[in-house]
Amino acid sequence: MASPSAPAPQSDRAALLKAFDEARTGVRGLVESGVSSVPALFVHPDPYASAPLAPPGVSIPVVDLSLPAPLAAAAAAEAARSWGFFHLVNYHRALGVPEEHPARALAAVRAFNELPAAERAAHYGRAMPGGVSYSSNVDLFRAPAASWRDTIQIAFGPERPDPARIPAVCRDEALEWDAHATAVGRALLGLLSEGLGLGPTRLEEASCFEGKVMVCHYYPVCPEPERTMGLVSHTDPGVLTVLAQDCAGGLQVKQTDDDGASYWVDVKPVPGALVINVGDLLQIMSNDKYKSVDHRVIMNTQKEARVSIAIFFNPGKRGDSVFYGPLPELVSADNPPKYRNFTMSEFLGAFFRRDLSSKALVDHFKL
Repeated sequence: MASPSAPAPQSDRAALLKAFDEARTGVRGLVESGVSSVPALFVHPDPYASAPLAPPGVSIPVVDLSLPAPLAAAAAAEAARSWGFFHLVNYHRALGVPEEHPARALAAVRAFNELPAAERAAHYGRAMPGGVSYSSNVDLFRAPAASWRDTIQIAFGPERPDPARIPAVCRDEALEWDAHATAVGRALLGLLSEGLGLGPTRLEEASCFEGKVMVCHYYPVCPEPERTMGLVSHTDPGVLTVLAQDCAGGLQVKQTDDDGASYWVDVKPVPGALVINVGDLLQIMSNDKYKSVDHRVIMNTQKEARVSIAIFFNPGKRGDSVFYGPLPELVSADNPPKYRNFTMSEFLGAFFRRDLSSKALVDHFKL
């Protein structure tokens, strides 16, 4: 695993993937072993060649939750239409979130990932017993190249996780942050619903609030950051993402200007701010009024690992008779539906059959 040689033949690659996964210590384990170069499994050909960086001074919008509700709703809706991403500030004051969060949760996730390898390995696995898993690269065996990160996933809805399955070193903090981020998510769904000209509870009534997954990423220090990725370019499949990140940076959002030119915009950490983004389902439900955009995490050159916690809000009603698609109130003869209806099982099946970088999810449901 320590050799940075050219890509291995498929049979050798499969064996290397299996050996990496069965070591049960993730990318952090590679760093602990003393690798001085990026192993072949993690090498991305020309990882940063897809589009140029944005000119200096370009940044995602900021939405201030302390503004009067109509102004906050208008700002959130404009950001969701034009960027699909925004920073959220003053949510502590507006929603009563304690000032020590989410920093407390981020520190706890870091503490877990920096436990001795044997302690982490006891939690490693791709199944989610009790709604919890710890592994490296959810698409490890499907992606063309692995990315430089390890992940704790906790399913908080529709069914609650078994708290005993969450690693003890970050259990209380994860549960606390879920409660606070849920308040943030509810407020944002209300603002974005109003921004569509609907009542503030419309998206919540569509069960967009009931399915939740917390994804805690740890991006270890990398010996050759230019040869790999933290997270490949992708869109989020759900309705809405609430992201807390530390001060390391590395998140980038793809923006396309009026002339069709695309470039990557650095989402530099803003103290006290969360990062919010529209998911594929909200783009579909809004009938393209809001947009889900590509984003990625590049490897930073700092001497400390990056930590982030994303909470994905998704529909909780998932029966075969429950269909999702453009909201009926947003469809008319002048604005026909751009997507067909589907069940969540069909939607999730399409998501899990692709590798993370595939762009086909929204297109799969277009009319």
